[in-house]
Amino acid sequence: MGGRTLTRVDLVEAVYQKVGLSRTESAELVETVIDEICHSVVAGESVKLSSFGSFLVRDKNERIGRNPKTGEEVPITPRRVMVFKPSNIMKDAVLKGNSK
Repeated sequence: MGGRTLTRVDLVEAVYQKVGLSRTESAELVETVIDEICHSVVAGESVKLSSFGSFLVRDKNERIGRNPKTGEEVPITPRRVMVFKPSNIMKDAVLKGNSK
């Protein structure tokens, strides 16, 4: 299952190849999109990318956890977590093992 990891450099190269912007412009475009997604999620907004999925922020309440080695109960503090929820189109593509 261990495949290759897509990086920012790969995204910049894909924009450069497919859109025809210069590499510098492609890098600026990719950085701007990623920054906008990050700022929105940090602000608590959800980000929905049609046919791809949604990035959401969830608040988790305090709860009791258990140390697996000792069995001792320990409190887990409340926190915010980011969640990615893939769209049905993305789920189907992953299931079928293909991309658009």
